[in-house]
Amino acid sequence: MTMSRPDIAADARRAVDAVKAGGVVIFPTDVGYAGTGGCEAALTRFFRAKGRGAHKRNAMLGTLELHEDVHVPEPLANDMIRCLVQDHDLPVSAIGPFRPDHPLLRKLGDAALSASTEGGTLAILMNVGPLEHAMATLAANEGQPLFGSSANLTGTGTKFRGEDVQPEIRAAAELVIDYGLMKYHRYRRSSTMIDFRTMEVVRIGACYEVIAAALR
Repeated sequence: MTMSRPDIAADARRAVDAVKAGGVVIFPTDVGYAGTGGCEAALTRFFRAKGRGAHKRNAMLGTLELHEDVHVPEPLANDMIRCLVQDHDLPVSAIGPFRPDHPLLRKLGDAALSASTEGGTLAILMNVGPLEHAMATLAANEGQPLFGSSANLTGTGTKFRGEDVQPEIRAAAELVIDYGLMKYHRYRRSSTMIDFRTMEVVRIGACYEVIAAALR
């Protein structure tokens, strides 16, 4: 008997290459399937396929290291984020002030950056699985930003199986990576979003109770 195991490095390479070519990639994270692009045209195409309202924002795919390079966090906020990611291995979307002159953000372009930020803050998704980490690391090393949102029609909820991602969403992507059922499917929620500038919980998501207990 043989079994197939995910090839994280090869899939990250395929995903980053597709984004660098102007494409959209649907891929798995611990908190559900997501779509990502790296330019205004790709993000706009994915945004329209989702039927997303103009008030919604994209998040940056990142790592703890990328967060500390792109965000400008206060020491306490950074300690809290490190506590969640390093000490407790929890997924989080961290919102905070950012460096607008960062090369990755300049590469994204003004229009796409405006659609991904609000009030001088940017959300960075991190610690949501080995593939996202590999993609974000590889892309950053090659000067390619990765931005995106959940891979579902707006209002239909996060999809935790690749087969549940709607055809309209799949049709907007040049590449779909399917790893089956995702880790935090029992929550039926995407990532917990916290504005670490105001210490406000913007969205209760996967592992929220564990996150709250860890920060307390």
